[in-house]
Amino acid sequence: MHDSEGSSRSVAARIRRRLGRLTPTERRPALALLVNYPVVGLETVAQFAARANVSGPTILRLIAKLGFDSYPDFQQALRDELELRLQTPLAKAPPESFHPPQGDFLSTYTRAIIDNIEASIADLPRAEFEAAVALLADPRRRILLLGGRFTSSLAIHLYLHLRELRPRVQLVEGQTATWAEHLLDLGRNDVLVVFDIRRFQEDVVRFAREAAAGGAHVLLFTDTWVSPVAAVADHVFSVRTTMPSSWESFAPLSALSEALIARLHAQHWKDSKRRMEKLELLRAHLSDEESRP
Repeated sequence: MHDSEGSSRSVAARIRRRLGRLTPTERRPALALLVNYPVVGLETVAQFAARANVSGPTILRLIAKLGFDSYPDFQQALRDELELRLQTPLAKAPPESFHPPQGDFLSTYTRAIIDNIEASIADLPRAEFEAAVALLADPRRRILLLGGRFTSSLAIHLYLHLRELRPRVQLVEGQTATWAEHLLDLGRNDVLVVFDIRRFQEDVVRFAREAAAGGAHVLLFTDTWVSPVAAVADHVFSVRTTMPSSWESFAPLSALSEALIARLHAQHWKDSKRRMEKLELLRAHLSDEESRP
């Protein structure tokens, strides 16, 4: 490979970063790969081309633009990535394998968190960020937030802030069987915010696909392996979560979420201020009622 910037990122992340620079013909196989990721890329050039209804040379041009010297290099990257995507915490390097210098674990671990945040924010397209803020700020749109088994905590954090800043915000939670009720009322041009990192959760992916099929805008917060939700997402925020640990770091996802909240609050301060003042009055009235004998 000759793309040092991309070598540490997944193939899906490379596609998302370069999608705007691809020709319409090259975009077809790129999107076909995202929809059936990474299976399509593990087929032969001829099979990949047939799926996307393009020529073999188009596939090879796409591969070159993604930073690979050859199709075998591209496929090897997908195979390596697939193995890493499926890793459980137990399959990762054991915690005792990490030996920080001078034995200062806390400082070294914190430095790794900071490096992840800084690298993630540096890679993030500013236009994508501002577009996401605009979607979340529109009071005409209903906002739904969804996360997986662990990432639901991130969805809850963003939900708790958004519901104070604007109306029509809902959290998708509980058993998967109840999620259909949220899809029932999800209108065209409403917004679904999804948090999904590797080992991607299939019920979360299916929900996002259904929401997108109904016309909703999808904002995806994911890692460098890129959730399959990316195939239907309008905006994808891919951050670095790998740490010298069996666990992923949520810090870059939290930092980005907090930045969205701060930007939304600053841009729409007057409306947010009125809503928060009204909310504080209601809270005070409820507290007064509870304190009465």
